[in-house]
Amino acid sequence: MRPTRADLEAARGRTVPDLIAPGLEVLFCGINPSLYSAAVGHHFARPGNRFWATLHRAGFTERLLLPEEEHELLEHGFGITNLVSRATASAVELATEEYRDGALSLARKVRHYRPAKVAFVGIQAYRLALSERLATVGQQPRRFVDARAWVLPNPSGLNAHYQLDALAELYRQVLGR
Repeated sequence: MRPTRADLEAARGRTVPDLIAPGLEVLFCGINPSLYSAAVGHHFARPGNRFWATLHRAGFTERLLLPEEEHELLEHGFGITNLVSRATASAVELATEEYRDGALSLARKVRHYRPAKVAFVGIQAYRLALSERLATVGQQPRRFVDARAWVLPNPSGLNAHYQLDALAELYRQVLGR
């Protein structure tokens, strides 16, 4: 059931629990939950978000998962977290300090769970969080803690710079396949 406008407004500031476990191959790190995701309690749940379709086309999953099936990612060695935990209507509501604090929190998670790779989903978020203003999409020259770091385009339907096939190709590179 789709959340109502009141449900969405009530979700402001809520969090979506991390989908994380020790020794993941890839930990995807989103910017922050949308109001829709916080209202339904699942990552990348907003209709029009292409995250799940991108993962499927890129070979992370054998079939297209629905947001409510997100726990199946753990079985494949993949997880999801966010730089900033609080839900907003748009990432423009976040302050630069929240990104930087989020990077410190993410570093603690990476030290604890030890994923092989961290894939930041959103180049501007990566740039703000890590003060890497010249970063580009792809594998980064610097590791994030002990994990190889990748920057991927945001799969939001609002990101018209990348069509689904282009997103899938860039995400596939993280797998090295």
